[in-house]
Amino acid sequence: MFRRFGIVFPVAVFALVAIVGVAVGGKLLAPGSSAFSAVQAIEMVPGSRTMAALEAERTQLIAMTTAARTLTVVAKPKLASPAEIAAANPNSGGTGSGSGGIVYVTSTPPDPGSAQSIAYNMMASFGFSPTTFFGCLKDIWNRESGWRYDAENPSGAYGIPQALPGSKMSTAGADWQTNPATQIKWGLGYIKSIYGDPCKAWAFEEANGYY
Repeated sequence: MFRRFGIVFPVAVFALVAIVGVAVGGKLLAPGSSAFSAVQAIEMVPGSRTMAALEAERTQLIAMTTAARTLTVVAKPKLASPAEIAAANPNSGGTGSGSGGIVYVTSTPPDPGSAQSIAYNMMASFGFSPTTFFGCLKDIWNRESGWRYDAENPSGAYGIPQALPGSKMSTAGADWQTNPATQIKWGLGYIKSIYGDPCKAWAFEEANGYY
């Protein structure tokens, strides 16, 4: 009998071993098994796709951290004085009618021989049309000094244009303390250099209470 099955028996044994091997291998490679975990671990070695992705993320994180450390804080800008603001942007802060918020005040020519008449006649030499700008100049110096050449403020401002200090007007003449014409000459030069014209100076005066 054994001789009869001498060939068939070894073949049957080999087939049985193969079936058992396939079954065991499938179990080992199933997700969650230790064999499957080993496969995942193999993928983590240098040169694998997973390792390359992790390395790319690490490089990006390092770059972002470096960039964050190089950020700088911009210092607070230095503020300009009111006169500098008015000179750079004279249309700001004005009230009333006129172009760009600038007030143009109409006025009739002043009485001859008065300080206002001196100013009216001197304005053209500074490039100011008296018919256009005298009304604004009149209002500024009405408020500042009442057009009195000896008007004095506790702050040290003096004269018709209220120069601060009054000695600034010495650049227009040695008689700056008593001569309205000298004071007006200095005052018109100041207005032109800081504001451009009397109506822009008046707009600033209206908005801030000084010019």
